Amino acid sequence: MQTETKEEILERRKELESEILEMLEETESDFELQDVKDAIFNEEEQDDFMHVVAMFDRGGDASELSNALEIVTDAWNYFPHKVLGGISPAEQKLKYEKK
Repeated sequence: MQTETKEEILERRKELESEILEMLEETESDFELQDVKDAIFNEEEQDDFMHVVAMFDRGGDASELSNALEIVTDAWNYFPHKVLGGISPAEQKLKYEKK
């Protein structure tokens, strides 16, 4: 993950929201964007990441799973987490590098 400004992080978060909405629609998921954001924010266990990936799983091929993993990884890095005080890993990195 490259170092970004706060504005770049927020812009990427908006882009990811659009990508997630599109993928939820494509996979005909029963979940909504807010479900994804809530799962990331409230993560507590190591397998919570895979629970988010499962929101997009409809038993498709490897490329579909690869796309889901890529989007969820980015969302995980750019969306806020409660355990980080309500900021994202990207924001935490920015905060750390400013010190």
